[in-house]
Amino acid sequence: MNNVNKTLYIPLYGKSYVSKRGLFLSDRKAEQIWEAEGFTLRGKSQSKWLAFYMGIRAAVFDEWVREQLSDLPDAVILHIGCGLDSRCLRLGDTGRTWYDVDFPEVIGERTRFYGETARYQMIPADVRENGWLSGVPQKKCAIVVMEGVSMYLTPDELRGLAAELSAHFEQVACLMDCYTGLAARLSRYKNPINDVGVTQVYGTDDPESIHSGGFRFVREHAMTPQKYIDMLTGLEKAVFKRLYAGGLSKKLYRLFEYRKG
Repeated sequence: MNNVNKTLYIPLYGKSYVSKRGLFLSDRKAEQIWEAEGFTLRGKSQSKWLAFYMGIRAAVFDEWVREQLSDLPDAVILHIGCGLDSRCLRLGDTGRTWYDVDFPEVIGERTRFYGETARYQMIPADVRENGWLSGVPQKKCAIVVMEGVSMYLTPDELRGLAAELSAHFEQVACLMDCYTGLAARLSRYKNPINDVGVTQVYGTDDPESIHSGGFRFVREHAMTPQKYIDMLTGLEKAVFKRLYAGGLSKKLYRLFEYRKG
C-alpha cells in the first residue's frame, strides 16, 4: 500500500488501545486485527494521547450515524475511506445496506478480515474519479461517513466528491473531519502521519467552500465532547484536555456536517 493508505494503521491502533482499556467504545475487531497482524508504528503515531483522540473521534462518528439512522429510516450507509475500521460491526445490525469504500489495495487488505453479505458490501474505488458510485443503486437517501479522509483530497477533489454524491442521491447527510489551513501547513513538519511517510495534506477554513449542487454545510460539531474527556482521570485527563481539546486544537481540526435535501 502507498503511504496515504498506510495511515489506516494509526486509527486502528487507537481504537484497539482504547477498546482494551474500556474507554469510549468497544472494538473487539480492532483488537483482534492489531494483535494478529503485529503492525509496526513509530514515533507519535503510537502515542496514547493520539490513541485517545482516535477513539473519541470514532465514538463521535458512531454516535452521529446512530442519530441519522433514526432520522433517515430509508437511507443506505456509505463509509468513505473505511480502512480497516469496524463501524459496520460496532453499530450492530442496522437493517440497512452498508457500503465500505476505499482504494482497491485497502479493500484487498480488508477482505482478509471482513466478509460481504447481502446488506454489507465493499467497494474498491478512488472517490476522486467520476463514476465510482455506479455500483450503488440510486436510493433516495444516503448517510455518508468521511472520517480521516478530507485532508488527503484537494479542495477541487472534495467539491467533485460532493457533486458525485449530490447527483446520485436525492438526500445526503454527511459528516467529515477537516484540517484547517494552519494544520495543513504545520503537518509538513509535525504530524503523526509523517511517521508513515505522508507530508502533503490539505486544509479547509471555510466549510462552505465545499458546497456543490445541493450539498451544503449545516453545522459544526464538537470533536472532543466533554462527556468523553470525563472518562479519563487524573493526569491523563489533564494532559489530553490541554493537547487535544484546548484552544490550539480547535484552530487545527474541525468537524463539519453537510446535507442535501
